[in-house]
Amino acid sequence: MEHRDEVGFQIRRLSKLVKRLVDRVAFSQGEERTTGMQGWIVGYLFENQGRDIYQRDIQEQFSVRRSTATGILQLMEKNGLITRSPVSHDARLKKLTLTPKAVEQHQRIVKGIRTVEERVSQCLTPEERRTFLGLCEKIAANLEDDDRERPLPPGKQGEA
Repeated sequence: MEHRDEVGFQIRRLSKLVKRLVDRVAFSQGEERTTGMQGWIVGYLFENQGRDIYQRDIQEQFSVRRSTATGILQLMEKNGLITRSPVSHDARLKKLTLTPKAVEQHQRIVKGIRTVEERVSQCLTPEERRTFLGLCEKIAANLEDDDRERPLPPGKQGEA
C-alpha cells in the first residue's frame, strides 16, 4: 500500500530522516556518545550556569524518579561530564556543575544541530519555511486539543 499522500506517513518519514542526520552530524563526533537524557541534562545545566542546580531540580525538570536521576548523574560524574560538590548551607545537597568536557561537548552538539537545521531548510524559500512551520503548529495544536479532550480508548489507559 502506498502512503505518500498521507500526512502522518510523511511526518514520520521526515522525523526518521532528520533523526538519522542529527545522530550522524551532532552526536557522532567525539570519543564518547552520551544518551539523550544526558544530553538534555547537560543542556539544562549549560542554560542555568548562573544558578545552583541540585539533583531535585533535575528530577522536577525531567519528571524522573530519584533513583533514575541518581543513576544518570552518577554515570555522568563517572564519565567526567559533571561534578557534584557539597554546599555549606545543607550537607545533604550536592551542587551540579558542568565540567569543561561537558561544555565542549554541548557546544559541539549545538553546532551540529545548527548544521542540520541549515541542511533541512536549504531547499525551502523563506515563504515556504514560514508556511511549513505554520502548518506544523496547526497540526500540533489540533493534536494537542484532541489529546486533552478525548479519553484514551479502553486498554490504552496506561500507555499515555
